[in-house]
Amino acid sequence: MTSDVLDTMIGAGSKADPKAADAHYKAGLDAEAANDHIKAAEEFRAAMELSDRPDYAFKLAYMLDLLGEEDEALGLYEQLANRERPHVNALLNLAVLYEDRGDVVKAERCLKQILDTNPNHERARLYFKDISASRDMLYDEDAARDLVKRNAILDTPVTDFELSVRARNCLKKMQIRTLGDLLRISEAELLSYKNFGEQSLTEIKSMLASKGLKLGQGADGQFSRVRKEIYEELKGIAPESTLNKPISVLELSVRARKALQMLGVQTLGDLATRTEAELMGVKNFGATSLDEIRGKLTGYGLGLRKLD
Repeated sequence: MTSDVLDTMIGAGSKADPKAADAHYKAGLDAEAANDHIKAAEEFRAAMELSDRPDYAFKLAYMLDLLGEEDEALGLYEQLANRERPHVNALLNLAVLYEDRGDVVKAERCLKQILDTNPNHERARLYFKDISASRDMLYDEDAARDLVKRNAILDTPVTDFELSVRARNCLKKMQIRTLGDLLRISEAELLSYKNFGEQSLTEIKSMLASKGLKLGQGADGQFSRVRKEIYEELKGIAPESTLNKPISVLELSVRARKALQMLGVQTLGDLATRTEAELMGVKNFGATSLDEIRGKLTGYGLGLRKLD
């Protein structure tokens, strides 16, 4: 797809019907939830042709990337990155594609574009650090790619999902704005909020389950209030320098590493705040991987958290 065609598609909003575009977009979300990526891409493309909303273009690019249509996905991401207000997740995913193609300079440029306006953007900082390190050492490109794609999903606003008015209002008042925010809170914390009941909880859990997620996963290495307390206790067991070591030092098997990635675990300290039940709840994670992780943690004087 040429740049001119992309410009035409993204700028088509002036001749479009916003309601029709939104209908296609919602149909695309439904198809995505059903893991029908081809149908989702078709619907997002239809929405994009009818509206200039950047989130439509981003979702199409993301689906195309998953389907292996990297050239077209890259073109869309570049268009979004060159807008007056660049799409942050497009810049992140574009950096991944550039790095996959060996163009580290362009990848770093995308991340710098984010950090120039938001120096504290955690994912951009970590990924920039990883890309820089990859020049001097072997790097797990597949893990980085999967992680950035997952983080793009975590930045999705909760308003994009079909939730009841009560659930939406409660989340808004609790300042839970994205899917990532939602994963950093527990069921108990939600239920403790005024006017938030079992029906809203069931509704949100169902929405998360459709994406293979659950409350309390603590995405992006962020700790919930309970995890923070446990982490403070761990400082009396191991030095903070050990707790802050990346999980890569454990040299885990692919299956175990992927499971920790799904939970957003990045450091030994974060891992030590997790329970066996949390790990076993990850798809395809079994007793062998659990024994492997417990054994590796023991070498650092740590272990998985035990429930009282």
